[in-house]
Amino acid sequence: MVLTISPGGKDYDVTVEPGCIGRASELLDLDRKCLVVTDDGVPAGYAERIADQCKEAVIVTLPQGEESKSMANLEMLLTKMLEHSFTRNDCVVAVGGGMPGDLAGFTAATYMRGIDFYNVPTTLLSQADSSIGGKTAVDLAGVKNIVGAFHQPCGVLIDTDTLETLSARQRAAGLAEIIKSGLIADAELFGYIEANIEQGLDMTKVIEAALRVKKHVVEEDERESGLRRILNFGHTIGHGIESVTGLLHGECVAAGMVPMCADEVRERLVPVLESARLPVQAECDPEAVLEAVTHDKKAADGVIKTVYVPEPGKAEIVEMGPAELRSKINSICHI
Repeated sequence: MVLTISPGGKDYDVTVEPGCIGRASELLDLDRKCLVVTDDGVPAGYAERIADQCKEAVIVTLPQGEESKSMANLEMLLTKMLEHSFTRNDCVVAVGGGMPGDLAGFTAATYMRGIDFYNVPTTLLSQADSSIGGKTAVDLAGVKNIVGAFHQPCGVLIDTDTLETLSARQRAAGLAEIIKSGLIADAELFGYIEANIEQGLDMTKVIEAALRVKKHVVEEDERESGLRRILNFGHTIGHGIESVTGLLHGECVAAGMVPMCADEVRERLVPVLESARLPVQAECDPEAVLEAVTHDKKAADGVIKTVYVPEPGKAEIVEMGPAELRSKINSICHI
């Protein structure tokens, strides 16, 4: 499948195909100098196969984990490009999950005021969600994604063969974002997952469905001034949990969705999450989570804009004060 994304007048193709990493030079413009950014949790062969198809490649392998999404690594990558005489005609390629994608994308957004960027996501979470839409960022002073830019990729390659190298935990974390997509905008997708989670899902089917949800949203609202905020379902509390625990992003989103939906939705959601081996609560200090949330970029004048799901396939933007938010957090976070 090739899905064309058209946010803000800039079109780019998302190719979903087993083995498409081997055709990268046919699908992406790699006939130039390319900075290939990956991490040590990604099989090295993926980045090497991309590099072998570039006219000239510089591979940078970072330690895996959110800690690598830092200002220091941004400076390191920019310096590396300067040392290798990258120009405005060259590009950056991310190979891996959300961390390399966010960091490499922001590097591309800032070098010489913006150069081309390609995303080759190899985790389920990044394939189904973060690889498209143009959000790039790094963390600062413990605040997730607080420094960043909207910088759309020029192309995305989703090689579904790479899912075979993921751990069960990573696959489950990625599925959390797909469940989110169904709950906010595709009741049929959520119903399919609910009916088939125990016997096994057609992963290509659910990835494509999640991408279509995000395509619609980002084309309507590229810079998150309105509709795009629904993609943050589960993320407001989830980011707070992520900042104080060692849980994966998708695991935090899973727990963060639980208190942010109607009772009838929660009764259906919790069994799905449990079947997917995803947490429905978190062992952490609820006050530390609240503090992290109120320092997040979504907080303004003590009021948090967050996402509520009254029924599968529908999402609403609601405002919550600290007291209501504390109650939601207390319902799932326990020491």
